[in-house]
Amino acid sequence: MSGDGQGRSHWFDDEAGPVVRPYAMTRGRTTTAGQHRLDLIAVVVTEPHAGDPEADQTLSPEHVDIVQLCRHTPQSVAELAAELDLPIGVVRVLVGDLVAAELVHVTRPVPPAELPDESILRDVINGLRAL
Repeated sequence: MSGDGQGRSHWFDDEAGPVVRPYAMTRGRTTTAGQHRLDLIAVVVTEPHAGDPEADQTLSPEHVDIVQLCRHTPQSVAELAAELDLPIGVVRVLVGDLVAAELVHVTRPVPPAELPDESILRDVINGLRAL
């Protein structure tokens, strides 16, 4: 981020669209290793040991934004794309970079089909009470 006080707005022009094209943010890359895990609902969490990402000169401003957004509240890939106003494909590549750098990790929400049925939980509670 620049010190001009305008935040992210200097990267966009209302009439021309983004000044920095999405492929420039990813250095022309469209995929990363492990991208198959990065669907829309994959949750990105900043690693506890991740220090100040702004101090890392190898990270782009978008990388830094992702680390900071996920530091206190895990975010899905879809939420990050919406918050950063970037295409999903770009966010996937950027998150892949951060996973490789061990600054974030990706978790998968538990599918509803894998959650225990409420009746099973009641049976377990009743069984424990019977002891």
